[in-house]
Amino acid sequence: MRTQLCRSALAVATVAGLTALGVGTTAGTATASPPPIKIALITSATGLAAPLFQTSAQGFLARLDLQNAEGGIHGAKLQPIVLNDQTNPTEVATAVQEAIADGAIGIVSDTSLFFSGYKFAQEAGVPVTGGSFDGPEWGEQPNTNMFASDTGSVDPTYPANTNLGQFLKSHGGTVLGTYGIMISPSSVHSAIGVSESFKHAGGKTGVLDTSVPYGGVDFTTEALTARSSHVNAVYAGMGNNQNFALAAAFKDAGVKLKAVVFPTGYEADVVHSPVWKTVVGDYFSTEFHPFALPDFATAAMGSALLKYQHRSPSNWPTFNIYESWLGTDLMIKGLLAAGPNPTRAGVIKALRGVTAYNGGGLLSQNIDYATVFGHDLPEQCAWYLQAQSKGFVPISTGPICGKDIPGSATATAPSS
Repeated sequence: MRTQLCRSALAVATVAGLTALGVGTTAGTATASPPPIKIALITSATGLAAPLFQTSAQGFLARLDLQNAEGGIHGAKLQPIVLNDQTNPTEVATAVQEAIADGAIGIVSDTSLFFSGYKFAQEAGVPVTGGSFDGPEWGEQPNTNMFASDTGSVDPTYPANTNLGQFLKSHGGTVLGTYGIMISPSSVHSAIGVSESFKHAGGKTGVLDTSVPYGGVDFTTEALTARSSHVNAVYAGMGNNQNFALAAAFKDAGVKLKAVVFPTGYEADVVHSPVWKTVVGDYFSTEFHPFALPDFATAAMGSALLKYQHRSPSNWPTFNIYESWLGTDLMIKGLLAAGPNPTRAGVIKALRGVTAYNGGGLLSQNIDYATVFGHDLPEQCAWYLQAQSKGFVPISTGPICGKDIPGSATATAPSS
């Protein structure tokens, strides 16, 4: 069932009630508290994607609590609404409509299925922030109400980028196997893009499989195909459960791999899980500053998660927690810039005027929302960490970056 966590509502109502009674105010100067501002998070707390997204609310709620502790939005408290899409495309659309009906001024997306409901937000003029990992709508007209807090925007033609191809090739890969989930536009095009990137770096693609069913974990056939195709480098653009099932199947089939990259899975509990022995030696990428390289940005985020969600810094944020934190952080930035009594239209206008956003240092480069819509950032950057016997080890102190390859679009440009 879809749930709503509006845990600050009681506190807001209590404060408003005390103010009305004159408690804690000077006689003759009592003023009404401004009404709370609702923000909705849509994520997959249950269903097939739950292993990747079930903790998303932690980043969302911690960032809201931190802002409320600092005075809210010009004195108005932020009130959370958490909606569970159940990893169901139909429920995503329903959740967007419910957030609008409940009066949310904005929506934070931390789901791989938001492409099923974004039109309702666009038609209602509701600002959307969050992760752009689900589909091309983050950079397609007329969706200028959408602001990717991880990548800035999306080039809907999905050009290939030099980053992953160069990385896999430089770590010994010569024949690539790359895999994507057929229901997910971004997963499909990431698999195709890495294939093009690898060929650009001088390698060969042995397997390009974009027909993986969502949630499927039987990769026996894929492993045998990879072995017969002499695959020795792998990129798997899926969730943890599927990526790790693929790794186990390859090991069982005796596929000898030189370089493997997973875009998710840099998580503390993975180190102590049964899968760890299977992935030792593999590489994990993250576009967010990793806690393995602590700095002021990770310290600030870790402190808030500890204080408000009781999540220890040693249990560093997962991919989805970073995404929900940043989506909320960017929405708050828009609300503050929109001034007292912000409106949905005012927040959209304010966000389009943000020219140097980096998530408080969690991102590797600044995002200019005035110019980025419909385009990739000048570089795509990621930190790479290798799974070694005792844990994740960064291979460098800074991120590794690559640029889009001219003429390498992997999708047809949308019609204007």
